[in-house]
Amino acid sequence: MTGPHSFDVLVIGSGASGLAAAVSAESAGARVALATKGSIQACNSAKAQGGIQASFGDDDSPEQHAADVFKSSHESADMRLVEVLTGDARGAIHWLEELGVEFTRENGGYRLARCGGASAKRLLQVGDRTGHAITKGLRDAFEAGSGTLFAKSPLTALEQRSNGWRATSGEHELDAATVVLAAGGRCFRVAQERGELSTNHPNATGEVTRIALEVGAQSRDLDELQYHPNGGAWPETMQGYSIPETTRAYGAVLLNADGEEFTDSLGPRDVVSQAIFDEVAKGKGVETEDGRPAVYLDTTRISQADAEVSLPYMLRRYRGAGIDPLQEKIFTYPVLHYQNGGLTIDTDSQTTIEGLYACGEIAGGTHGRNRMMGNSLLECCVFGRRAGKAAAEKASA
Repeated sequence: MTGPHSFDVLVIGSGASGLAAAVSAESAGARVALATKGSIQACNSAKAQGGIQASFGDDDSPEQHAADVFKSSHESADMRLVEVLTGDARGAIHWLEELGVEFTRENGGYRLARCGGASAKRLLQVGDRTGHAITKGLRDAFEAGSGTLFAKSPLTALEQRSNGWRATSGEHELDAATVVLAAGGRCFRVAQERGELSTNHPNATGEVTRIALEVGAQSRDLDELQYHPNGGAWPETMQGYSIPETTRAYGAVLLNADGEEFTDSLGPRDVVSQAIFDEVAKGKGVETEDGRPAVYLDTTRISQADAEVSLPYMLRRYRGAGIDPLQEKIFTYPVLHYQNGGLTIDTDSQTTIEGLYACGEIAGGTHGRNRMMGNSLLECCVFGRRAGKAAAEKASA
């Protein structure tokens, strides 16, 4: 065991929320440590393809965005957090651009798509590698700073002390005035337990949530896990792949075995997922070559131009597997994707324990019991920035 090493702010997790918190905390003058379970590159955020929401359209506003979030959550989201999420969205986008993220543009503005549950086009993209671009920009900013990285150092214990916290991360004892938990959710582990497919990175096992609960942090909606409606079902190399929901924004529709549309393909995630489950249960699904249930996603309706600009990675993946999505329908079925609930936080990302913050998927309330696509990366950036700033200010008080 090495240490103890002392810092102002300790961030646990190197996805978009953890990186945003670390960069923000250092900008506020804190001595920052970042501890992560694997390498700094290993996270769910980098796998996110669809995009990030912000109300830049002429027919849109933060208030309209907030109304869509609340409706999609079935009125279960914390409106204080929702208003922060949507109110800070444009500023978060500009901050990411300052860090080098280049969002796809057209006609002098952002190329915006309408995503499921949205009443306007507000999804910004970097092709279909948005999460990769955002995490790279944040990671480059962190690595250019003076923060200390403890890679391959999973959090195993957290103890509150009179002057802050002591964390055991891998072989290190780390002391910090404040701690930011940004370690994501548990969907990979749960999918394994259920014998299901998941879009998640293998690190998404949820032990940091358990550790936080053991030290007394409160949570909400932890029972509510979200399915991504469009998991890859066939070929085998695509199983568990999250087909970008922007396929449906650009014209793809869901069809049953009879070639009939059976749901609003731009509905909220949980509604679309349940419609697929129900259609298969009625005997209207199709079956993959290895016997898995599925329905069709008719991607042949997407224009070549839209696909080349906004779906290049998806095209490469499928074409590499011998299927051209612009020439034939593809098989899809919901896969476990996201932990909607998590640790209870306030608008500065502080949990119910003073000096302990949470942001990203590990935190609950912003999405309620159902999340809209494109709001996860936004949540990471908005609340990661807030968590880092608040944790730094608390540490210096």
